[in-house]
Amino acid sequence: MTTVRFSALAGVLALVLLALTPVAGGAVQPDEVLDDPALEQRARMLSEGLRCLVCQNESIDESNASLARDLRLLVRERLVAGDSDEEVIAYIVERYGEFVLLKPTTGGWNWVLWAAGPALFLLALGMGASYIRGRSTAIPETEAGLTDEERKRLEDILKN
Repeated sequence: MTTVRFSALAGVLALVLLALTPVAGGAVQPDEVLDDPALEQRARMLSEGLRCLVCQNESIDESNASLARDLRLLVRERLVAGDSDEEVIAYIVERYGEFVLLKPTTGGWNWVLWAAGPALFLLALGMGASYIRGRSTAIPETEAGLTDEERKRLEDILKN
């Protein structure tokens, strides 16, 4: 009797875990899928690299937003028209701007953004090294130009 309960509990637990497991299918609707499996594979690959402009944190392949659906359809439309992968991406970037790319290019003015992080890190290292070097060569205040009278008074204060 105990094994029956345990196996039933294990079965229920397995179903719950299966229900909670995320599905990797994305948000592509069945009516969007192309008949040609090679073109569909290219469309899915391109869709994974394009940002949903509504969600901004998901690719259009994962997003359920209506704009993401429109972009998925546009990608498939361009592929059916015979565009190469680069031409499809160039068309969408021209139409929506470079923000639509999940991985922005390093060309143009973007190199400034890519170089800013390492440049600021090196600047901070230099400033930190300069500060530390300056502190190690500084004269301690107790020895900085005290007269004999001041030194004697300081010693008296410290003794009491």
